[in-house]
Amino acid sequence: MKNLQLPGICLTLFLFCLTASAQNSIPVNEPDMKKPSLFTNLPGKIPVDISDLQSLLNTESGKDVSLKINQSATNSFNGKVVSAATKYNNIRSVVIRSSNFNGATFTLSSSIQPNGTVKFTGRIISMQHSDLYELQKQNDQYILIKKNFYDLINE
Repeated sequence: MKNLQLPGICLTLFLFCLTASAQNSIPVNEPDMKKPSLFTNLPGKIPVDISDLQSLLNTESGKDVSLKINQSATNSFNGKVVSAATKYNNIRSVVIRSSNFNGATFTLSSSIQPNGTVKFTGRIISMQHSDLYELQKQNDQYILIKKNFYDLINE
């Protein structure tokens, strides 16, 4: 009988290890395709003037700003600067919370490249809506391009 104690303990330990689970599975969030659109009345591409982007980056935190996003003065992105930062003397960033597009924020950054040119990056996004705008450079001009939320964000 002594010969069966060691194999019995090993079998018990093996069955315990087989049934034990060390990690829980992480639930995967499915995309919510029923989110409403925020920018339905705006075009797919909006040209933006570089001087307007520069003036936004020079705005202090707490100030009200306006960015013309269409040819008419009625369509503009109005909001308040909630954060403004400068880092390493060549990177500037500003976050603007919109007052006329519910829940949207405009994040804009600029960096000075080694060759002396200024590169802008940014996006207008709302986590509760299905569309957003991303700032891209095309043919030496910056354009806000409308995209689907889930083309850019994975949950």
